[in-house]
Amino acid sequence: MIAPTSPQAEPQPNPRRTATPSAPPLLEVSDLTKHFLVGGKAGRGRAGGVKAVDGVSFALDRGETLSLVGESGCGKTTTGKSVLRLIEPTAGSVRLEGEELLGLAPSRMRSHRRDMQIIFQDPYASLNPRLSAAEIVAEPMRNFADPAWRGPGALRDRLAWLFAKVGLRPEAMAKLPGEFSGGQRQRLGIARALALKPKLIVCDEPVSALDVSVQAQVVNLLMDLQAEFGLSYLFVAHDLAVVRHISHRVAVMYLGRIVEIAECERLFTDPQHPYTRMLLSAAPIPAPGARTTRVLPIGDPPSALNPPAGCRFHPRCPMARPICRETAPPLIPHGSATGGAHRVACHLVS
Repeated sequence: MIAPTSPQAEPQPNPRRTATPSAPPLLEVSDLTKHFLVGGKAGRGRAGGVKAVDGVSFALDRGETLSLVGESGCGKTTTGKSVLRLIEPTAGSVRLEGEELLGLAPSRMRSHRRDMQIIFQDPYASLNPRLSAAEIVAEPMRNFADPAWRGPGALRDRLAWLFAKVGLRPEAMAKLPGEFSGGQRQRLGIARALALKPKLIVCDEPVSALDVSVQAQVVNLLMDLQAEFGLSYLFVAHDLAVVRHISHRVAVMYLGRIVEIAECERLFTDPQHPYTRMLLSAAPIPAPGARTTRVLPIGDPPSALNPPAGCRFHPRCPMARPICRETAPPLIPHGSATGGAHRVACHLVS
């Protein structure tokens, strides 16, 4: 079970987490599926498939942060990269501002690339060590050849503005990535993601490789940039304290599927799915000597090569019933007071 760390002494709800839903959503994902072929070649011999993402659906509003949480290997990162088509999905639908992205030719997809960017998990591996900081941030602008940034003067002014926005000094533009700390490198990655004025940014565990003392700074920077530019974040994370601080809504994934999705505070204070309760109970409480009741699952997670029938969590669920072993529960609204915003995939929750 995940053991998250906290960037702050006490994970409190953030008063800035008040996004106003927009219609239609910026991003709509329906039945997204990604299976990886293993053990053979397509059409030859025996081959199996890893069901990394298996029928994931959600929507993301403008200016909203939706976090994907769950154990390692549950499909969070694959979902984020499939949305951007950095990994080609097996099936499903991804619509950005109402336009279907899956199946678009590269030439047509290119026009959407500038609207969708990513901040990678590892600030050490995601930057070219041979390029200067300025060259790294300028590369996407040169690739898209925006007339507004032509000419060394205009480009340098834009770079200086971007560096200032992420808290880097102008003289840092001449440095190589190896001359930066981990937190500064991640700020550089954020500047690169901002360079093309995107509408959607996939944040793939952007603070997990950083020291705890630096995590809060980077998270607060992301929130400030979101408030200023109206960015939408698909935030992949395993640190529940960070998730609670930055999120508007949270989706809990287990073995390739979403088992619960709700507004952030509701999910933390009133979790419904047995797996969500176990996940939250595993989070450490920053109070020395405090006693907590751990809700522990049974056994280990099944293999994504051969997921169990019915509810995929039933082999580990102490409350499992015969129907859980036979029928996969749909992700349906829970509680009339939520207006359908709180959805749970569990036969035991009405």
